[in-house]
Amino acid sequence: MTITKRLFISMVGATALATTTFAGIAQAWDPKKPIDFVIMAGAGGGADQIARFIQSVAEKKDMTTRPLVPNNKGGGSGAEALIALKGASDPDHTILVTLNSFFATPLRQPNLGIDIKTFTPVAMMGVDPFVLWVHKDSGITTFEKWLETVKAANGEYVMGGTGKGQEDSTVVAWMEGNYGVKIKYIPYDGGGAVAKDLAGQQIMASVNNPAEAKGFYESGDVVPLIAFSDERLAAYPDVRTVKELGKDFSYYNQRAVVGAPGMSDEAAAYYQNLFKTIYDTEEWQAYMKSESLSPLWLDAGAQRAYWQTQVQNHKELFAAMDK
Repeated sequence: MTITKRLFISMVGATALATTTFAGIAQAWDPKKPIDFVIMAGAGGGADQIARFIQSVAEKKDMTTRPLVPNNKGGGSGAEALIALKGASDPDHTILVTLNSFFATPLRQPNLGIDIKTFTPVAMMGVDPFVLWVHKDSGITTFEKWLETVKAANGEYVMGGTGKGQEDSTVVAWMEGNYGVKIKYIPYDGGGAVAKDLAGQQIMASVNNPAEAKGFYESGDVVPLIAFSDERLAAYPDVRTVKELGKDFSYYNQRAVVGAPGMSDEAAAYYQNLFKTIYDTEEWQAYMKSESLSPLWLDAGAQRAYWQTQVQNHKELFAAMDK
């Protein structure tokens, strides 16, 4: 199953009439204590960067009566964060920055007992493409040369990525299945550590999101080879997409915020209005452009439809890869 930005957009259009928002609810609620801003990944990765940027915008513009407090819980491919939200003692003061592991981890780890339909939709802030990166000293400058190198390594080529059974490993597994290569995959808690280890040549390649590898790309330490996006990315105009190589595949990471199960409608309305305000700021729009995120706002009703679509998409994707 191809996870494309076009699919996101078409899904939103198809469900627009069914969309339910909290706009009609009288907003008589404000947070009474600091807000637990849980991050479904470790420090330095894309989700962490986004959460801390959002926090800075909210603080700079004095948007909340209580602060957003980032809280990294990346263990178990995001299972730690999902469990924390499910068991939150104060749902009205607990929100989560998610990525695609929001869908993938409950599917891969059904013993967790996580039902994402019980979570509270807040906001979709955009989608993040994946890029294949190698170190500058690898001698590899094309995807074709990379394939030759991986095949010659005969199963000993080492890649790193965020988690196991989630986004990065999904893209790596897709490459294994579609290009006949075998890769030794090392899971990390966050994309920041992955990018650092590639720059330090502790691993041979990664599929970091652009924001995660940006600093090391700008310093010349890493080289992009291919993008898993529908079109070429503006930041890397010379980097081809997988689609240009004849494979009908693209894969994007959601950058979204959800609330804990059991959150009140009043609190949900507060957070949806807050994040829509943040989404519309010049700061967030500029951040998306600079970090190669594709803009994609979804309100609460559209998010629920999107969750259902993506669960099915990931079931099909995993079934194809597990054959």
